[in-house]
Amino acid sequence: MREVGRFAARVLILNTLAPVFLLVALGALLQRTAFVSVNFLKEANRLTYYLGLPALLFSQLAGAFHEAAGARPMLGAMWGATLAAIVVAYGVAWVMRVPEAATGTFVQGAFRGNLAFVGLPIIYALPEVALGAGLTTRSAAVIVVAPMMVFYNVAAVVVLLLSQHPLSWKMARPFLKQLATTPPLVATVAGVSCALLGWKLPASVDKTFAALGEMALPLGLLGVGGSIVTSKLGGAWRRPLASALVKTVAAPLLGWGVGCWLGLGAAELKIVMILMACPVAVVSYTMALEMKGDEGLASGAVVLSVLTSLVTLAVIIGVF
Repeated sequence: MREVGRFAARVLILNTLAPVFLLVALGALLQRTAFVSVNFLKEANRLTYYLGLPALLFSQLAGAFHEAAGARPMLGAMWGATLAAIVVAYGVAWVMRVPEAATGTFVQGAFRGNLAFVGLPIIYALPEVALGAGLTTRSAAVIVVAPMMVFYNVAAVVVLLLSQHPLSWKMARPFLKQLATTPPLVATVAGVSCALLGWKLPASVDKTFAALGEMALPLGLLGVGGSIVTSKLGGAWRRPLASALVKTVAAPLLGWGVGCWLGLGAAELKIVMILMACPVAVVSYTMALEMKGDEGLASGAVVLSVLTSLVTLAVIIGVF
């Protein structure tokens, strides 16, 4: 029976992770072989970020946010574990003597996971499980991901600004500008508002949003693969690797600890750990560039976290 159980676990790991990481590998192959132009996957990622992902978040939240109370413990675990990961990241950065100007980039890479383009596809590939209160693992994941993306945006802007400027009111303008121009945040607010007001979209509009949302995940994964090929790691790998390990090893362990403390069930705990173990979000590289962070550290953390997360996610899916 043990052999049967081990075989079943291996099949589950393969069937869950293979579709996600094969799409990442395909994106890298398309970029490496120049089957697509240098800018194609960047434009596809931009299309996903500005249209596909907001459509997915809006349609899911508008339809399921009235059941969001059931996901509050999971969201609390994500918030608590992420704050703990930020503290750990600052400690590791201090031990490794990361320059002050690069500390924000290091810390951002240690907590900002690719929830939308990696986390959600993995959870959608798992068997759907009812959690109670009208929620399933998939709907709960979307409800958790939306506010976490808002939190990531806020925290990323803060840590990047703090590594460039002393804390002051001068930070308010770039901070608010960054938030106001974040499409997933706008979609989250719109979806929640629509649900709270009890509005229902016409069937034709609803189907349009659903179709746009379906393109978000595969296109996003292809874009992750393309970014890996174009990223420049060079010989400076220690600091990016440390940031990636905090993100993909320490963060899910913190998620497990906080989730157990909050009394999460097995299925809920698994979702939290998967989301906490996701590789560094590609948008963290873009934001680091825009806010004068460390380009090499940002790109290296993205690349190395994809590799380290593959191991961690396999363990989470197979064991928990």
